[in-house]
Parts: sequence; C-alpha cells; structure tokens
Amino acid sequence: MIPREILRQVRRIEISTRGLVNEVFSGEYHSVFKGRGMSFAEVRPYQYGDDIRSIDWNVTARTGTPHVKIFEEERELTVIFLVDLSASEGFGTRGGFKAEVAAELCALLAFSAIQNNDKVGLIIFSDGVEKFVPPRKGRRHVLRLIRELLVRTPDGRGTDIAGALEYLAHVQKRRAVAFLVSDFRDEGFQNALAVTARRHDLIAVRLEDARERELPPVGLLEVEDPETGERTVVNTRDVRFREAFTRLAEERRVALDTLFRRSRVDVIDVQPGVPYVESLMRFFRARARRFR
Repeated sequence: MIPREILRQVRRIEISTRGLVNEVFSGEYHSVFKGRGMSFAEVRPYQYGDDIRSIDWNVTARTGTPHVKIFEEERELTVIFLVDLSASEGFGTRGGFKAEVAAELCALLAFSAIQNNDKVGLIIFSDGVEKFVPPRKGRRHVLRLIRELLVRTPDGRGTDIAGALEYLAHVQKRRAVAFLVSDFRDEGFQNALAVTARRHDLIAVRLEDARERELPPVGLLEVEDPETGERTVVNTRDVRFREAFTRLAEERRVALDTLFRRSRVDVIDVQPGVPYVESLMRFFRARARRFR
C-alpha cells in the first residue's frame, strides 16, 4: 500500500512537470533527440540533386527509369534514467533534498519523452543496482517511475557509478538516451563513462547543493559523511578552513568537467532550491546549435 503522502507528492510532480512539458520542453526535446537511425519510407523517381548512392537498382531495372529510396528519421527512442539514490542524495539545505529534485527532473524529462512516443526506463542504484524498471510507454508507466524514486529506500549507502553503467550495458543492447543523475561522489568510473558514451547518448545530470561548495561562518559544526558515517567537528569561523573547503570543491568540479568533456558527455547542472528550467534550456539550446 502506497502512503497517501507519496501519492499526493506524485500528483504534485505530475501537475507541475506536465505543465512545463506542454508549455516549454516538448518542442525542445523533439528537436535535439534523434532516433536510432533511418527507416525506409518510399521509392520515387530520381530527381536532380539526389544522391546516386540511394538509387534503387531493382526498381530502376524493372521500370527503365532511375528511382531512389527515400528514408525518414526513425523517431522512437528509448530513454533510460540512471538515478543515484545513495545516502548523499538525502542531503539538501535549500528547497528539498537532492533525491527529491532528481525525481522532479526525471518526471519532466520522462513526460517529454512519452509525449514524443518514446519509451522510458529506470535504473536506481547506490553501491549496487537497487531497482530496474524496463522501458515502456505511457503516462501510467511514468507515474510508476516517479513512485519508485520517491518510495525507494536503498539497501546501500555508497555510490557505484561504474556498476550502474555496466548494468545498463547488460540490459540495454540498442542505443538509447541515458540520463545519469548523480552528485558523482565516487571514483574509478572514468572508463565505464567513456565506454557508455560511445554506445549511448549519455547525459550527466550533476546534483550539487550550495553548501557542498561553500560553508557559512557559523562556528563549530559537527559534520558527517552520509555514505561512510564518519563524523568530525570543524570550525567554520576559520577563514583558511572555509577557503580550503571551497578550493577542494572547485578542484573536484573542474576534474569532473574535464572528464565529461573528454568522454563527450553533456552536463546539466542542477542545484536544490534553484529553478532548473534555465539549466535545461541551456542544455537544449547548446544541443540545437551543435546539430545545426
């Protein structure tokens, strides 16, 4: 039995995200995600300027006049969301936890996908794969994905991005659009990321709370690593400590940016408490410019 609070939350997410899909994102999504390839449409007489490589020699021989094969884009896509629900995703200081933002963002993209007749699936992971929902179409299926993201209590606390990407390779043989939604607090996934980006259209959605980059000067503060449980006390009034914290966070961010760039993985940066519409629009516009 699903708690009423979860059902209300699912309904709220559906209403807010479907409104954005109808008003903003449906056309943007359609314009930048291409199908798996080209499918045969028809044969017609050769016209000046046609590529001679598309000539249908069988029809040409039968009719005595040149004919060419016409292909059209195969629109149907498979979209897979790989969502990190490790313990660090339960952190948030502004406008909800990272895991809640991940659910909203996946809902928005999933409703955009089904409006374009695409299939959507879900892989939830922590330090292992927690749940796999095979790709399907339809509103009810998207609502199921949202519920899974909201009610799932992972067995693991850590993060294994490489394992999740390897699982994707096992369950999805054909090329797909894969959104990897995580705070990327993991190591050793560089090779898996590069391999997946060659097989699929891989997009990284980086979730980062503002307090993971900069600490306020509030004095002594006990902090805990949510994935290991390790605790320590820090003095946030120490300017050198705060500067070192910010510097390390920035170095980590730059290293990730370099990895994404080398692997040819697009990135969408999302921060709890900050509207993500503009981040998504920047992503869609950048892709549209590249396709043009």
